[in-house]
Amino acid sequence: MAGHFTFLHQLEPEWATAQDLYTFTQKLIQTPSTSTHEGDVAALVAEHLTTLGFPHVHVSPMGCVIATLGNGNGPTLLYDAHMDTVEPATEAWPHPPFDGVIENGALYGLGAVDMKSAISTMVYGARQLLPYQDEIDGTLVLAFVVQEEPCEGLAIRTVVEEDGIRPDYVLIGEPSNMQISRGQRGRVMFKVSVRGKSCHASQPALGQNAIYAASRLVFNVELLADTLLKDPFLGPGTIAVTGIESRGASLNAIPDLCKLYVDRRLTLGETVNGARAQLESMIARENLPATVEITTYEEASYTGMVRTAREAHPAWVLDRAHPLVTALSHTIQTVRGAAPEITHWPFSTDGAYTMGEAGIPTVGFGPGDPNLAHTPREVVRLDDLKAAAHVYAGFAAMMLMPGKVR
Repeated sequence: MAGHFTFLHQLEPEWATAQDLYTFTQKLIQTPSTSTHEGDVAALVAEHLTTLGFPHVHVSPMGCVIATLGNGNGPTLLYDAHMDTVEPATEAWPHPPFDGVIENGALYGLGAVDMKSAISTMVYGARQLLPYQDEIDGTLVLAFVVQEEPCEGLAIRTVVEEDGIRPDYVLIGEPSNMQISRGQRGRVMFKVSVRGKSCHASQPALGQNAIYAASRLVFNVELLADTLLKDPFLGPGTIAVTGIESRGASLNAIPDLCKLYVDRRLTLGETVNGARAQLESMIARENLPATVEITTYEEASYTGMVRTAREAHPAWVLDRAHPLVTALSHTIQTVRGAAPEITHWPFSTDGAYTMGEAGIPTVGFGPGDPNLAHTPREVVRLDDLKAAAHVYAGFAAMMLMPGKVR
């Protein structure tokens, strides 16, 4: 590994340019990009990549920003980060969510964790490799995708299956607190429709209240939660009712329909069909007139392109001994001086497609505490931005420049 250490130190930039990294991250945060409205941030990213000297930059029909480096004579390593954010949390923020305030060595704002810091650090990490483009024996792809928040895997699927980019390896920059993530639980969203019989609310005995029937299912879901399978690495499967809708002629009428939305997280050993069968068993046991279906996501991207996806995603884990994990661990230890923890994400990512469906070896590393995602407390340390950029540069060099680091 001596060559790897030497080349990593050679890559280490003059961090007078660190301010450029911080400023770019600020600009990303200051540019709103909620899901399906990523156009402004996509334009910013594409323009910045071109200004920095990346030779091949384009925006895909879906609206993803794609940049490539290398001679194409070896494997393809794809770095994945999403440009969209959720809506700002309604709780009080320490600083306005779009201000990108830097204070006490940290950067605050919506996307500081999830996951505009990964975009900026991937860009500035890859920038370190620009002088060595001809020595990249393969291809490094930066894929900054859209609409990941509402439907993970949707846009990266188009990059692979429609744009013709076929990676051999994927690194996802979702926040991991600068540690390694090598898996996640799966996710499926169920809609349970419970039927009733409408009548005037002044004579409820003449009808069948769909809300009352649905409440029996809610109770059963709560009981089921404590009995789900547990995996020693990924942890237990989970289930939660996350939405309730009812339909009635008026507020003076007994509702004839109640819909429950059930978020189900699948650990290893659980399947989508098995999780559905659990709900259907509840319905049969309670003798309820109800049906279960998996929800579908279908929203136009900011470019107008529409792709439909079933909201059902498998669990996945990359073997701890896989060369991706080993190489990333060595790189992080070289940059940060300490071996990283090797863990998993608590949430779902684009790996549900790349590894879970497409079978592409996938690993994760990114700045930011994942526990702060989707909260008003998103904050990332500037030192972590600088270190993450260096890790992304070194990892790509290790995977694609064997003449330099082997």
